[in-house]
Amino acid sequence: MSEGSSQRDDAPLPEIAGYRLLRVIAHGGMSTVYLARQEALGREVAIKVMRPEALSDEVSRRRFENEARTIGRLEHPHIVGIYQIGRTAADLPYYVMPHMPRGHLGQRDFRGHEERVREILRALLSALSYAHARGVIHRDVKAENVLFDEAERPLLADFGIALRRGYGSRVTSAGLALGSTAYMAPEQARGEEVDPRADLYSVGVLAWEMLTGELPFKAGDALSMAVMHAQDPVPRLPRQLRHWQRFIDKAMAKGPLKRHLDADDMLRALERVSRRGPRRTDALQDALRTIPARLRALPRASWIVAGLAVAAAAGLALRQTGSDPGSEFFRAGNAEAQVSAGRGLPSPTAGGAGMLANPDDALLRAAPESQASRLIAAAERQIRAGRLYAPRNDNAFDNLANAAAADPDHLQLPQAVAALASALAAEARRRIGAGDTDAAVEPLRRLARMSERMPPDTLAGLADLRRKAAAAMTARIDAEAARFDRDAALKVAGLARSAALDEGAVDALRRRAAAIPAVGERIPGEAAEMIVMRKGDDAYAIARRTVGVDEYRRFAGATGRDASLCRERASVLRVFSPRDWTSPGYAQDGGDAVVCVSWADADAYARWLGERNGHRYRLPTASEARGLAHHAGATAVAEWLLDCSSAGCARRQIRGASWRQDAGTRDGDAARGYDDVGFRLVREP
Repeated sequence: MSEGSSQRDDAPLPEIAGYRLLRVIAHGGMSTVYLARQEALGREVAIKVMRPEALSDEVSRRRFENEARTIGRLEHPHIVGIYQIGRTAADLPYYVMPHMPRGHLGQRDFRGHEERVREILRALLSALSYAHARGVIHRDVKAENVLFDEAERPLLADFGIALRRGYGSRVTSAGLALGSTAYMAPEQARGEEVDPRADLYSVGVLAWEMLTGELPFKAGDALSMAVMHAQDPVPRLPRQLRHWQRFIDKAMAKGPLKRHLDADDMLRALERVSRRGPRRTDALQDALRTIPARLRALPRASWIVAGLAVAAAAGLALRQTGSDPGSEFFRAGNAEAQVSAGRGLPSPTAGGAGMLANPDDALLRAAPESQASRLIAAAERQIRAGRLYAPRNDNAFDNLANAAAADPDHLQLPQAVAALASALAAEARRRIGAGDTDAAVEPLRRLARMSERMPPDTLAGLADLRRKAAAAMTARIDAEAARFDRDAALKVAGLARSAALDEGAVDALRRRAAAIPAVGERIPGEAAEMIVMRKGDDAYAIARRTVGVDEYRRFAGATGRDASLCRERASVLRVFSPRDWTSPGYAQDGGDAVVCVSWADADAYARWLGERNGHRYRLPTASEARGLAHHAGATAVAEWLLDCSSAGCARRQIRGASWRQDAGTRDGDAARGYDDVGFRLVREP
């Protein structure tokens, strides 16, 4: 996300509630990215704030926010997620993302590391396949938008100009399509309708860049670059990378119909790219080109010897390639003169036609890699790819367990184990935080098994990871408690044994979950005797009794709210002798149900109470009131309901029997009180 811009870094930082912005970390044509600290959690995040000129009207801002919500629902191990969407104090849209301090792909050199290139391409194609299947096209795949997390996994970031299918293309007022033209598909640069294959073109450009260390096309300005992508043929790769050419040619085809069908098709093509290096004949040609210069540096008397050496080298190379029509000639001879299996070198014991091996070759040749080293290297790649414990026989957990069995003292083992443990714990915490308890079981089990199968000195940080897992479980139990869902909380507490937490921690989590009231039980600490009720998948709490006179008096005194006029339903003469909640026309104790309060008074009381204790209260609906019937005792007053009885809700429903009339449902003026109508509250999750 290191994008160029002319905007000054010393400009005033935006104001965003809940975050302390620290500094600018990137600029773009449409936005500025800031490093910030989330005050509630104390973590560093990146916040992208759209620039005023990018979204100049309310319609475009709302469209941006809708698209950001769509992108925020993408959950994939190789896509940078969105934590929050909102607006700054200056009404500029923003969204919050994880901060990735390990930098982006453009800051790294992958030349000569083809396997790492393959891993990154696999990750990006997997992420794009997931996004495309959900109707989201990235439209700005480039090196700066491929970030690396703490586990060195590549993640695709900044779907900032992503577009759901069906919205057409988006073009600036200057006529040039948004995005980075160095990576942009020709049809996108022309401002035409694009489909997922535009992203695949950009991945092809990225592949070229990683393999060669430079972009396939170079130009002095965006327009010239776009023209080159649209008209110039795909450049040829260096000889040593020619086995990638077919893959690149198809990925960067000028027309989308000539490219790979989709990201999965491109991934299959990637797996077909040969893992071989340059052909031996290429190496021979390189060697032959250097011979004249070397010969000129030799004394004349040495030329004959050199000439014989060249002839012998040429004959050996042709024999190894097997491509010359006379190659069979070189195979007719002493069997000991054949090429040593797998090495392409003549046997040191070869007679006559063979050449003696250089004694220094043994010193220059790399030492053979141990089994443990190979397993650890494979595990590190799998951690970066997110293959922590699956699929079977191709995951980091199994490979590190086997490496520990093969060489428990391997110097690289502790670091690899720590990386796997950290990745497992992070996945478990993410699953727990999302409420996906079932999916959190396996990473926690694997984390626990590591202590049984790994050397003790490799697990120094395991206790800290378990504490973090326990903290995530506690937070999730508290979230389920707020929703009155004891069953879900107990399920979360059950994860403690999967994580092999100590008995004290297991018991504390279980007791915390068990303390959540079940359906029909009272919520402790609520003066109104709230009991938990369930309606379908939703839970709520409703008071067993109506709000009393003393409770309402505290509200009226704290807020200074004026008393509403009260109507006695049996007489119209009360207009000459007005009543209110302080004097309803009959004697009341402080614990009696308050009456002569309007629907608006009851609603104001609910909001005031919520502001005091941090919960959300409201009046019950008719169905909620009916569900309470067998839990609550008889009352002498009817009760206001949330339900409207007229357009605009000027009249609200009243339910229940009172000392004035039998049970039933009627309606009343929401701005007036009645001497036989009170109210009770519902507490929402």
